[in-house]
Amino acid sequence: MTICDWATKYEEERIYHNEEWGRFTTKSNDLYFEFLILEGAQAGLSWRTILNKREGYRTVFHHFDIERCAELSDEELEAARLNTMIVRNKLKIASVRKNAIAFKKIIIEFGSIENYLRTFFTEVPMINHWETINDVPSESKESIALSKDLKKRGCSFIGPTIMYAFLQATGFIDDHIVSCDFHTNNRI
Repeated sequence: MTICDWATKYEEERIYHNEEWGRFTTKSNDLYFEFLILEGAQAGLSWRTILNKREGYRTVFHHFDIERCAELSDEELEAARLNTMIVRNKLKIASVRKNAIAFKKIIIEFGSIENYLRTFFTEVPMINHWETINDVPSESKESIALSKDLKKRGCSFIGPTIMYAFLQATGFIDDHIVSCDFHTNNRI
């Protein structure tokens, strides 16, 4: 099996690549929220670190239930900061509540997170044809626009590079290299 280079070194990355990354399927609002939080948590760290702490994040943040995360108290956020199951960055932890509050408003306005995200695209998924992982950009006009809009809505840890990774992870952008068995054009 041929897969993207970035997913060949560690088993947890291979599994994530083969089972989740870049798969566009209708997702629940809470799953989009999970990807948003995890991509933001990854800023400055390896994706492997976040994958290894993913279950901890699910436990600490109520399986990314948007309603529940929007109501996190200051005390709960401080307790999370002391929890070794997650990355203990105070600003990243605070972003969970901020982003949940913003996502609740987006859901009211657009009906779902997916509907909101589709407003940034003319075609979903956007299929790229990169030869190597080095060809893949770190941002796009879509991720820049999404980042800017989410910032206006009160979100944090949503820069253009983080949003590009989010759009890749959720399958809005297919950045599997063309030789990867999981590239849209190679799937049976």
